[in-house]
Amino acid sequence: MNCHQCGGTIAIADRFCEECGVDLMKKPHSPSSDNGCPKCGAPASKIDADRYCVECGFRQAILSNDTLELQPAPNFAGGSDRGRSHPQNEDAIAIEIVDPDTYIIVVCDGVSSSQHPELASQAAVAAGLNGIKLALDRGTEPASAIELGVAAALAAVSKIPIDPKSSIDPSSTTIVTAIVRNKIATIGWLGDSRAYWLAPTKSLQLTQDDSWMRDAIESGMYTPAEAEASPYAHAIVRWLGADTDDGQPNLTTFAIPSSGYLLLCTDGLWNYAPDPAYLHHLIQQSPAPESQALVRHLIGYANQQGGQDNITVAILVTSD
Repeated sequence: MNCHQCGGTIAIADRFCEECGVDLMKKPHSPSSDNGCPKCGAPASKIDADRYCVECGFRQAILSNDTLELQPAPNFAGGSDRGRSHPQNEDAIAIEIVDPDTYIIVVCDGVSSSQHPELASQAAVAAGLNGIKLALDRGTEPASAIELGVAAALAAVSKIPIDPKSSIDPSSTTIVTAIVRNKIATIGWLGDSRAYWLAPTKSLQLTQDDSWMRDAIESGMYTPAEAEASPYAHAIVRWLGADTDDGQPNLTTFAIPSSGYLLLCTDGLWNYAPDPAYLHHLIQQSPAPESQALVRHLIGYANQQGGQDNITVAILVTSD
């Protein structure tokens, strides 16, 4: 991980950056003319136009994960975008191809009501991906590999330093992850980040949200319309964090039947297009069929609808 102030390498458990001394417990912010040097303490008057301190030579770097694009193969891509309303991107994504034909996807959405949600999602994707890869290297079957990866993600999130006196919840995040091998997708999740199968013949939502709204509807206490209108509609009931009661992921497998698209995303996208058939329609409207173009098209669509949340999308294009 990197310091939000200077870009120096930090460990998840670090309280202060060893390079510049900034307090990592504080919310990241962009340096401005009002800020002095975070390394030597010189006043703002000593910071020049290029953000160099004339006293010690330290440069305040502005780092951002507002927009991220990944494409390890022409048929496999991912992206994350801050959207138009949130001050920072609290989503994170990691995708990788191992062996030559095993695809791994990890998508996380930091819980905004928790401490350091952006660190939670970043820690979870890094530890989750690494845990899955280590498990697969040992010959572990995909479902067990996902369980081990999610356990590693939970451990990493739980180590994020927090203010124990704060009334704000400990750092937490949702997670959805997939391993695709030999046309079988093994999917695990906690929270309301989703996986979809999108195809001309039949499109499906492959995950079921861990949410108050889903529980309320399934219990018969509310109709779908009543639940949707509730202020608790988008509250999640399971997540990854030090305060979680159960970090065991939901698991499902899906045999990929034909050419199509495996899509994993955060609610920054699906809030605007929850229906699988409509998501497939959106993909068909992309100006280009290549995976990165599809990712950009879906993120652009969410921003056009208002971009009220961070938007993260991963797509694997499959063929017969």
